[in-house]
Amino acid sequence: MTDAAFELAQVNIARLRFPLDSPELKDFVDHLDPVNADADAAPGFLWRLQSEGGDATDIPVFGDAWLIVNMSVWRDADALTAFMYQGRHREMLARRREWFERVREAMTALWWVPAGHRPTVAEAEARLLHLRTHGPTPYAFTLRTSFPAQHAEPVPGEAPARGVTEDLECPV
Repeated sequence: MTDAAFELAQVNIARLRFPLDSPELKDFVDHLDPVNADADAAPGFLWRLQSEGGDATDIPVFGDAWLIVNMSVWRDADALTAFMYQGRHREMLARRREWFERVREAMTALWWVPAGHRPTVAEAEARLLHLRTHGPTPYAFTLRTSFPAQHAEPVPGEAPARGVTEDLECPV
């Protein structure tokens, strides 16, 4: 059980092996809407990043046109993992090497946000860079090495939630 004052944000980015409109990525692109609809209906799902097209494939991340971003907010890690490892999402996850390059650096980060906060791409980039530099910390972590919401660090530039450190300087 998590502190209701916090929600779990997640970002994952992927480096495309082919252009989004290529025949090699047709299956991936064709499954975006159904997988996103499954997420939207999943227990514990709260929000996902999307453009007017209904997904986030055209939202730039790290200034690299070959990277795509997925970002969402969930009630807690249990809700996120329940969605990730079942149904269509699990099927697509199993095929990720067909569509995305293998990358050695962290491409996924989790962090606690105050309830109702919806993270920006810049915030997600900062969390990923922090994870890459420092490993898992309360500021940015992974499913394997997570931290409780009570140790959440605030979003830089925002007022801290009660019980959260007052240091608002971005650690990147």
